[in-house]
Amino acid sequence: MDHPCLVALVGDSGKSVRTLRLVLLAVFGCVFFSQAQAAVTRPIPLAAKRVVMAFSGGNSVEFAGGVRTLSPGAQIRDVHNRIVLPGAMSGVYTVRALIDNNEQVHRVWILTPEELAVPDPKQ
Repeated sequence: MDHPCLVALVGDSGKSVRTLRLVLLAVFGCVFFSQAQAAVTRPIPLAAKRVVMAFSGGNSVEFAGGVRTLSPGAQIRDVHNRIVLPGAMSGVYTVRALIDNNEQVHRVWILTPEELAVPDPKQ
């Protein structure tokens, strides 16, 4: 505890050492908690079917050999579960999607590598 760098950093006070330990504990606790939160799976409905979907930046998507329109309130969620605007999407992704009663795509979740490794739930 008499190391010159430590004494210069926190001084000679025992309170400073305790404060430094508490701050470090809090920082490491926050890092651990954020990693634990990242491992939580998303609540994707069982009715959402896994498909390979192509986005072209418009109001329609292509999958299963056909083109479907996005519903007026459609939500597309990226691998971080953030909502993405349909116009910002382009490319081909493996997703789980919900289709509404009008045969429009209503909800889309772009799957993470971990979610891709999990088998589909029984329908």
